[in-house]
Amino acid sequence: MANEFFNSFMTGPDEKGRFGDFGGRFVSETLMPLILRLEKEYEKAKDDDSFWAEMQDLWTHYVGRPSPLYHAERLSQHLGGAKIYLKRDELNHTGAHKINNVLGQIILARRMGKTRIIAETGAGQHGVATATVCAKFGLKCVVYMGAHDVKRQAPNVFRMRLLGAEVVPVTSGRGTLKDAMNDALRDWVTNVNDTFYCIGTVAGPHPYPAMVRDFQSIIGKEVREQMQAAEGRLPDTLIAAVGGGSNAMGLFYPFLDDKSVNIIGVEAGGKGVDEKMEHCSSLTGGRPGVLHGNRTYLLQDDDGQILEGYSISAGLDYPGIGPEHSWLHEIGRAKYVAITDVEALEAFQLSCSMEGIIPALEPSHALAHVMKIAPKLPSDHIICMNMCGRGDKDIFTVARALGFDMSDAI
Repeated sequence: MANEFFNSFMTGPDEKGRFGDFGGRFVSETLMPLILRLEKEYEKAKDDDSFWAEMQDLWTHYVGRPSPLYHAERLSQHLGGAKIYLKRDELNHTGAHKINNVLGQIILARRMGKTRIIAETGAGQHGVATATVCAKFGLKCVVYMGAHDVKRQAPNVFRMRLLGAEVVPVTSGRGTLKDAMNDALRDWVTNVNDTFYCIGTVAGPHPYPAMVRDFQSIIGKEVREQMQAAEGRLPDTLIAAVGGGSNAMGLFYPFLDDKSVNIIGVEAGGKGVDEKMEHCSSLTGGRPGVLHGNRTYLLQDDDGQILEGYSISAGLDYPGIGPEHSWLHEIGRAKYVAITDVEALEAFQLSCSMEGIIPALEPSHALAHVMKIAPKLPSDHIICMNMCGRGDKDIFTVARALGFDMSDAI
């Protein structure tokens, strides 16, 4: 089973954890033994059929995989041009793709004898997934979340606390995902003996970017099989939203060797990609640097100081990107574009009215790009977009943006 799971995978990072010039392991001496032990434990798990059997059982009976591949017929007809499929990972238990990865990391944590799990979260979906799996296995859970995100993602904060997690608001910086990750790393350095850091995206020091990608690759693996069953061939274009980029790498990775498949990542353009940096489009508006243990593209000033960035989407509000995305960008295997808040809100509403699917703001960015390119493509062109999260968590943010007073509705 272990070999079968990895058969469709392209090459991974080199022995130093680098994807070309990106990635690596930039951590304190205190954390290095933990990182090396985690790498050793994961390398052992990759060849252990019992590990993948447990994962498959939980994916099937707890998460609800495989998630459906859905032909968005009305949306396709409305836009004209390409045929649009949605990979429905918002139907997973907890409402997003995040749980695919959390299960793998927490199984590893249990194998390593760790009893306390810490995590960072932006939109709250990774925090909810981590709190959920910790509740299932009876582990202590602490989630760091920017104070700004605590306010705009209140439903997910309540869900995490219902699940027994301690949610720690982070007030440093602008109180968003970057700052939450900073505090989680500080916690990890302080509590090395009993604590496991469950990172939610394809960033951080090696082996996290590759490990998280591997767990999320169940998305693309399923799409390959489902698209062959539905259409008898592979899709022409894959599209996914990119913050740190775990849902996107999960979709893209099993297709990297298929040169006929176009790959497009969609970053958060915020208020517009310009010199004001009121966006979180690292590849469009940033340059390489080091943050959170890896070298990748970052938003930074002339002195190399990390900028805050901005997005209406808490899950995309991060001034960096996973190092494998930076590598794919530089070698030209994937194309990356930016979508503004306004465009994402338009896509959010179109998904609701055309398909009866309330999306999270993250995949709304991806859908906005689908709206741009689908009408220009022939009818036999197949687009597959990852609907990586549902919009329950974002209804208050969207209501405010659209000028709707929720108190009036009540």
